[in-house]
Amino acid sequence: MDQDPGRDLLPLLAGAAAAIAGVGAVLALTDTDSPLRAPFALFFLLAAPGTAVGIALRGMEPFGRTIASLSAAVALNLLVAQGMLAVHRWSVRGGIAAVAALSSLILLLVLVRRFRGRTARRRAS
Repeated sequence: MDQDPGRDLLPLLAGAAAAIAGVGAVLALTDTDSPLRAPFALFFLLAAPGTAVGIALRGMEPFGRTIASLSAAVALNLLVAQGMLAVHRWSVRGGIAAVAALSSLILLLVLVRRFRGRTARRRAS
C-alpha cells in the first residue's frame, strides 16, 4: 500500500484528453449542432498534432517538449489552413481530416523509426 495515489492520475487524464479530442473530431466531421463542438474541435486541432510531435521529441525535457509540440501543432494547423485556402477548398471537415491524417502520419513515422532502431540493435548484439 505504499503506492503514490497521484501515480494513476496521468493515464486517466491522457484517456480523458483522448476522449475529448475524439468527440471533438466526430462532432466537427458530422456537423452536429452542439455547444461543445467548437471547444472540443479546437482541442482536437491542438492535441492531435501536439501529441504526435511530443512523442517524436521524447528525449527533450518536459517543459521544452511541451512548448515545441504546441508550437508545431499551431504551425501544422496554419499550414493546413493556408494550403486549403490556396487551392480554394476551405472546409471544416477537410481541415479536421487533413490534421488527423498528418498527425497520424507523424506518429506512424516515429513508431516505424523506433521499431527499426530496435531491430537494428538486436541484429548487432
